[in-house]
Amino acid sequence: MRLLSYLLDGEARYGAAVAGGVVDLTRRIGRDFSDVKALIAANALADAQEVIADQQPDYALNDLVLLPPVLAPEKLWCIGVNYAERNAEYKDNSDLPKYPSLFVRSMSSMTGSGQPLEKPKVSDQLDYEGELVIVIGRGGRHIPREKAWSHIFGMTLCNEGTIRDWLRHGKFNVTQGKNFDRSGSIGPWIVTADELDPRGPHDITTRVNGEVRQQDTTERLMFPFDFLISYLSTFATLKPGDMIVTGTPTGAGARFDPPRWLKVGDVVEVESSRIGVLRNTVAAEQ
Repeated sequence: MRLLSYLLDGEARYGAAVAGGVVDLTRRIGRDFSDVKALIAANALADAQEVIADQQPDYALNDLVLLPPVLAPEKLWCIGVNYAERNAEYKDNSDLPKYPSLFVRSMSSMTGSGQPLEKPKVSDQLDYEGELVIVIGRGGRHIPREKAWSHIFGMTLCNEGTIRDWLRHGKFNVTQGKNFDRSGSIGPWIVTADELDPRGPHDITTRVNGEVRQQDTTERLMFPFDFLISYLSTFATLKPGDMIVTGTPTGAGARFDPPRWLKVGDVVEVESSRIGVLRNTVAAEQ
């Protein structure tokens, strides 16, 4: 199933993308699940599947304003330097990391597929980072690696947009450059694990104006999905709807000489063949 969130007459709603459009699931399952996170927490995927089994689409996908599929996860974890060769891009002669780099983002820094990415007034260094995202279904603490796969509800995509010159404002963190309003995006939907085995392998490609800039596969992750779930749950309880953005391949704009920053009007597409395409156009901050 492909679960998505969207705006309709100013109200946030959710549904399933099917052939020909979107079936609205808001208040249709028999229990009043207000959003996708509530559906995940109640383990109500089977109820949603019953609804869409013989239901015609309510809306055309192109008529909807898409939002990030999970509107208010308790935690949005982001993993850095996770694909082979990413460590070498830093040109600091450091050893391969023993543990993943980690930071958090607020959901105000994310928008949905088809919505504008915002280039801020204070910087010209808006960059793209195409990434795969795992969505937690069953929560837990101290999750063993061998049981981690059963905690994944599904997968989606992220453009983990970054304001590069703001990454170094603090001595020990990258938080500022990772949390500009609407600088990144998540979507277009969650593909549930019953249709998409998280074990993969999964491909990931980023294009800017049709030009391939990033391309890789999860077979080359230094810290695979099951490791990340086990590692994160060692110190923080994972909750239904939490999202883990699992790292970007080589080829971000900052790594070119000279750097290739995103400009107003650029179209960024993040694609994985078994998930779909997350597409956004860059707009100037108003």
